[in-house]
Amino acid sequence: MRGDHTPGRGDEVSPPHSFTDDANAAAGVREAFAEEGLDAWSRAADLLAWDRPYETVVRDGDRLEWFAGGRLNASHNCLDRHLDERKSHVALRWEGTGGESRVYTYLDLHHEVNEAAAALRDIGVEAGDVVTCYAPVIPELVVTMLACARLGALHNVVFAGFSADELATRLRRTESSYLVTCDGYYRRGNAVTQLTTADNARMAVDHDVDPVVVERLDDDAVYLGDDHRRYADLLDDHRGETVEPVARDATDPLFVIYTSGTTGEPSRVTHTTGGYLAHVAWTGRAVLDIEPFDTHWCAADAAWITGHSYMVYAPLALGATTLLYEGAPDQPEKDRLWELVERHRVDTFYTASTAVRSFMKWGADHPDSHDLSSLRLLGMVGEPTDPEAWNWYWGHVGGKECPVVDTWWQTETGGILVSTLPGVDPMRPGSAGPAVPGVDVAVVDREGEPVADGDPGHLAVTTPWPGMSRSLAREAAGTDNGADDGWLYVTGDRAVRDGDGYVTFLGREDDTVTVGNTAFGPATLESAVIEVDAIAEAAVVESSEQGGTAVAYVCTERDHGGDDDLREEIGEHVGERLGPTARFGEIVFTPELPKTHSGKIMRRLLGAIADSEEYGDTSALRNPEIVGEIETVANDE
Repeated sequence: MRGDHTPGRGDEVSPPHSFTDDANAAAGVREAFAEEGLDAWSRAADLLAWDRPYETVVRDGDRLEWFAGGRLNASHNCLDRHLDERKSHVALRWEGTGGESRVYTYLDLHHEVNEAAAALRDIGVEAGDVVTCYAPVIPELVVTMLACARLGALHNVVFAGFSADELATRLRRTESSYLVTCDGYYRRGNAVTQLTTADNARMAVDHDVDPVVVERLDDDAVYLGDDHRRYADLLDDHRGETVEPVARDATDPLFVIYTSGTTGEPSRVTHTTGGYLAHVAWTGRAVLDIEPFDTHWCAADAAWITGHSYMVYAPLALGATTLLYEGAPDQPEKDRLWELVERHRVDTFYTASTAVRSFMKWGADHPDSHDLSSLRLLGMVGEPTDPEAWNWYWGHVGGKECPVVDTWWQTETGGILVSTLPGVDPMRPGSAGPAVPGVDVAVVDREGEPVADGDPGHLAVTTPWPGMSRSLAREAAGTDNGADDGWLYVTGDRAVRDGDGYVTFLGREDDTVTVGNTAFGPATLESAVIEVDAIAEAAVVESSEQGGTAVAYVCTERDHGGDDDLREEIGEHVGERLGPTARFGEIVFTPELPKTHSGKIMRRLLGAIADSEEYGDTSALRNPEIVGEIETVANDE
């Protein structure tokens, strides 16, 4: 297999001294958190501005209440408090799909958020209302989120590519009477009309929904009716107005978000104002090493929790510049991201681990042709990462000079829970690392009992944390702050934990693939496939139609094709690595894998193709056209 002598799984890689000397997280932070217990989270609260100080870090009752008694406003924390020191500093840089760009200083963004808040208040939005946002990654989306927070209203951001049914479901479940959307957007150079979809969703719910429309398209092809309010007109009507931030209890909700639905029915998650904001600010500073005046790029869609936490709230709360990009990473060329990193002198870059796999497939010449020396830290999130992808990212993007933080967290957790601290912990390719300070995790069996180090099981979080959702805060209540009585949040992810506390993820519990008489996590099988020369990416699913065998969907590296010889090599290597029962019923070569805009592989679609079933709605995908191509290839084979 690959013989480049790069660090393998379990090998330790230390960040350069040039980084550790100035890192935000310093040696001793883990010990300090362990000694102080839950009170140590006051360090996170200290990163925020409070209208009224909190009385206690955490209070037990019907649910755990983080920073109870305190009052604050998230919009104030992201904007107003920075104006004295950095009103002329860039808060937001936006790059559109057609070469457009916009720049907002903190003062510019403060002005527009105030005007948007005044406009929303004028049409009836009050504290506690839910405003649904259905738009691509454009500045108006971030403005609306912060305007809602300013009013004490909740935002409910829905991915712009979702269908009318998906949008209607979220409007209905949140009883949202306000919708901020756009006339359309551009995807891979083509205009996509969105307003018709939004209107169909409005008509499908039983209550009135008041629409505000951002005009994103360059022409007048989309008709705005009398019931549509133009975003630009509303802001013009309130030009120069200011809205005093509504002080919210720390325990009041900040926003509603739904899980992506890649592993089942989307579920509603509500995050609170004080605990969530403190958690993402602290992890943004300690894990992603975001500094004031940095340019931070979280290459996610704002509709997902990654975009909420580390595109909007963490960098702006910390006084940094956040870079927003509307387009695809390979448009117009496959070096698009690296061109933006070079042009904007990005300091910290955070993307999906599956995106790194795509970058590998496209070739190292793309990052190698750009000056990426501004980068100080690289981050990954999402699917489990294999050592091959980790090393490629570290070497070709970071020049072996940037720490790589391979983070794990979920929509329900609000922010990062498992990761190395880049100035403190050595990195291990393929392993996410230990839990962040203040968080304890365990790997347990189906009865919730810890398993031995090195044995696979189910990852559980055993202590509460500030960014936990309101539902998890209810579950943890009454258990002495979660520390006793066996409270566990069993996450649904399979993992292995070693003797040093480092966690290696094996995939989702409900993604287990049974081959022969052995159950494997997809990540285990996929990592073995990827070890084969010329393989860039793989996804493995179980096929009931083929007698419970596994089907591997495989992408080769650029300039390599898939043939029977490569199939045989894959089969032999996987058998050698995982035993003779680890055999695939079919290996399908495909140019791409179906992925959401957050970078998750949609394995349920691949499973449906393997079983010759209807695969249903593909609107959550960033590349929906690939599903039909895979189906055609699979049928031909």
